[in-house]
Amino acid sequence: MIVDAHLDLAYNALAHGRDLSLSLEQLRRVEGMKSSARGRATVTFPALQAGGIGLVFGTIFASPARGYKMDDMSETVGYHNADEAYAQGMEQLDYYYRMVETHDNLHLVTSITALEYAVAHQKTGIVVLMEGADPIRTPDELAEWHERGLRIVGLAWDDTRYAHGAWQNGSDGLRGDGRALLEQMAVHKTILDLTHMSEKGTLQALDSYDGMIIASHSNSRVLMGNGERHLSDLQIQRIGERGGVIGTVLYNRFLSPTYSKGDPKLTVTLDHVFAHIDHICQLMGSAAHVGIGTDFDGGFGAESIPAELDSATDLYKIRLKLGERGYSETDIANVMGGNWVNLLRRAWA
Repeated sequence: MIVDAHLDLAYNALAHGRDLSLSLEQLRRVEGMKSSARGRATVTFPALQAGGIGLVFGTIFASPARGYKMDDMSETVGYHNADEAYAQGMEQLDYYYRMVETHDNLHLVTSITALEYAVAHQKTGIVVLMEGADPIRTPDELAEWHERGLRIVGLAWDDTRYAHGAWQNGSDGLRGDGRALLEQMAVHKTILDLTHMSEKGTLQALDSYDGMIIASHSNSRVLMGNGERHLSDLQIQRIGERGGVIGTVLYNRFLSPTYSKGDPKLTVTLDHVFAHIDHICQLMGSAAHVGIGTDFDGGFGAESIPAELDSATDLYKIRLKLGERGYSETDIANVMGGNWVNLLRRAWA
């Protein structure tokens, strides 16, 4: 089973009008009739099924309207205060509930029982992950979100009320009620996602949070040359020492330091993906701490992913690349999904 630890499904559906119940071919035909700043779509629910992707971390992502823009992220769909962030987040959570209620092949995963069901049956399980914690208006409100199925929280995307983001080097770490939110996350056994936090913030969180740690969609800074958006070797080692897992992002701009958005996709290949996976494995001495977190359609499309890939149905090719480069069948299975499943089992035991 393949696991993808980061997909902005609800955000794409609600903020950008993508009907993810369509086949990928149908969605591409629909969007071919109009301009799409997010690029050529790579993910729909039928495409996940066709690609053998049995589990995804589906995000709740509310974009802040603070004049900050990345790629096509628009202020028109952003929030200006905590109440607006809460409303947008709850709307996205409601979307996941509607999808599992109306699609027999989808399944919301919130417990060990639901996880094992997803593993055993031909359904795509969805674990809800919040990317940027501003929709949680106060730390105490996490209880409500947990009751409704939220299981993973990343404190930052851009700066939030809880932590500074990683977009600018030298940014600060935890802020405001960040530590208080971590305390509530520990009470509810919520997994902490370090992706998008500044390095200072990740190290503060690692020192103060005893719960499960992941980086759902992060690559190696050593291979990229700069930028706190990518993980330093110190961060990778600290996450690994805590039993965490790091999801490899399949965005060309995060795979090659020489790629710029709009460059030919042929300049980045699965060899770049392998390099990021292998770096973590070599650093940690095993393949137990790396997985896949594609971030497909997270502000980029098929034009900006490695040459051999066109959509979510092609993720199996990573398995072939790992085998070609000498990884064992056991290690390949763990990288493709087993590490994420084992982490959830430990987190929810």
